[in-house]
Order: sequence, then C-alpha cells, then structure tokens
Amino acid sequence: MDRARVEAAVRELLLGIGEDPDRPELERTPSRVADAYAEFFAGIGTDAVEIARAGTVHAEDGDRGQLVIVRDVRFRSVCEHHLLPFTGVAHMAYAPGDRLIGLGTLSRVLDTVASRPQLQERLGEQVAATIAEGLGAAGVLVVLDAQHQCVTTRGERQTASTTVTVAATGTLADAAGRAEAIALIGAGAAAAASAGSAPDAAPSAGADHEADA
Repeated sequence: MDRARVEAAVRELLLGIGEDPDRPELERTPSRVADAYAEFFAGIGTDAVEIARAGTVHAEDGDRGQLVIVRDVRFRSVCEHHLLPFTGVAHMAYAPGDRLIGLGTLSRVLDTVASRPQLQERLGEQVAATIAEGLGAAGVLVVLDAQHQCVTTRGERQTASTTVTVAATGTLADAAGRAEAIALIGAGAAAAASAGSAPDAAPSAGADHEADA
C-alpha cells in the first residue's frame, strides 16, 4: 500500500467536504485512515490458495468424516461500491477428499479474501473456490450473513437488515448435499440458541478433528 498517497487522498477528501485538514482535531486523521486501510486491505496481493494448501494434512479413510462444518466465524470486509464496511458471520462446510484443513486455517482464508474491496456475493464464491482448490475437497459450502453499512447508515437506513449469500462447489453444490449442510448449520444454531450460548466451534458430521496449522 502506498501510505503517503492514501494520506494525501484523505486530506483532499476532507477539503472536498469543506473541512480543514489542518485543524488540530483532524491533523492525524489521514494517518489514522491509512492505518485502517492497511488492515482492511491487507489481503490484496496475498495468495489465499497457498494459505489453504499450507494448512492441510493427509487423512486416512477412517479419519475424515463425511462433512466438516465450522459455524459463526466472524469477518469484516469493505464494500467496493461505497468503501464502507460490512460485517457478519460465516458458516463454512466441506466434504473431505484425502486431506483435512486446520480449522484456524479456514478463518485465515476467510480473513485474507475479505481483506480486499469486495462484494458479499463474490466474497463467498472466492472463499469457496479457494478452499476447494487449496484442500482438494469434494465439495465446499460457504454461507455469509452480513450487515452492510451502505444499507444501515445511508439511504433508507435499514438498521436491522442483513444479507445472506450461499456459495457452493462440487458435491455441496448438488441440491441434496447443499440442503443437508445448511440444515446442519441451522440445527446447530438453534441448539445454541436454546442453550443460551453459542458454540465455540461446530462439530464435524461423522468425525471431529483438531488439525490446525
């Protein structure tokens, strides 16, 4: 990231809205925005497929399970239309091939792909494709439920509105496989709600594993 260029652009933005970027309260704003953008867009130029691939381990037939689901992984991204954040939770599922992926690696893949100017629809598709390619999974499902500041803070200001998108590959793109995974995600969320607390992580359907990298 060209930090000096970002700071200069923020000064111009402040001037453009009629503010004085040299008044004491705004003197550090360009630097603060550059700090934020360095974090928001840290995924630009980073190979998320390699992150996924490096976080996998070989698994024998009896160790794989049929379906692995991780629920309620929090993420944030920035909408490329208005450069405003959107935040929410992701539910990720995969049908293993001959490898398993570290559960923390799934979060890192999501964070990397989200740390770019994004559309929610594309974000889900890219995360699913990245996991499928890096892991060699038989199928991948990614459900994103997010709240967009371009919806909640401008225009009609629909403060309670969220957007849900679904992306799937391979066996989980088939109607039956997708429905089963989504039902398991929903069943886990309902059980957590009735218990009064959210689970730390979702179990796999068939086998648990703690592979991480």
